[in-house]
Amino acid sequence: MGKQLVFGFVAAAILGTAVACVTSPETGRSQLNLVSDSQMNSMGEQAYQEMLAKSKISKNPALNAAVADIGRRIAQASGVDYEWEFTVIDDPKTINAFCLPGGKVAVYTGIIPVAKNNAALAAVIGHEVAHATLRHSAERVSQQMVMQMGMTMASLTFSDSKYKNTIAGLLGIGAQFGVALPFSRYHESEADRVGLEYMAKAGFDPREAIGLWERMGSQSGSRPPEILSTHPDPIRRAKALNQHMPEALQIYQNSPLRSATKSF
Repeated sequence: MGKQLVFGFVAAAILGTAVACVTSPETGRSQLNLVSDSQMNSMGEQAYQEMLAKSKISKNPALNAAVADIGRRIAQASGVDYEWEFTVIDDPKTINAFCLPGGKVAVYTGIIPVAKNNAALAAVIGHEVAHATLRHSAERVSQQMVMQMGMTMASLTFSDSKYKNTIAGLLGIGAQFGVALPFSRYHESEADRVGLEYMAKAGFDPREAIGLWERMGSQSGSRPPEILSTHPDPIRRAKALNQHMPEALQIYQNSPLRSATKSF
């Protein structure tokens, strides 16, 4: 394949990604989006049902009610009209929660002792809800599509070089550590900040988010260097949230939904 044709593909790809950039109403940040909401939501629903089919769903009525109530309030605070679902998965060894496109949220029971109270759990759910409203999944899928396209084009461009395998490998490493992992960490930090606003608007004390991440830091054990991780260091997350605390506390003080922090 001629290099002129390859460069034509590159130009078309650059033009296509520029056209596919949208502005997030939550943050004002420009985002790459090559897939529709309906596509992502359909994928999220399918993945959610598959995940639940393989998991043990909690039968604890009090915990289910608490997660459903916190989730409902956070979802309302987000102002995004998804078909929200909140499920508790009975897995005490997993300290985690997740949200799939379209508002499908699951909380593992392993995170409950770390959260300790409803406000800290609201920080967890607020973070996951923010991933959905900020359309991070669509952005990551789009990013992977562009990275894959770029590496394919580079492989074609250097197809006559005896170093083509080395070049392709270096491009893959560069994309992973130079783009994918830092961008993933950025998504986590962005969801932390927006989730903090959601929990405050929903009437949960945002200061509990600091203690949550400090406790998460003590639970994380031996972590890889942050440059090799998809998530920021928990202690750094707590410090970063402290910087946004004045604004979050103002939102909390003005919320008509303010409620007492209750321990589990």
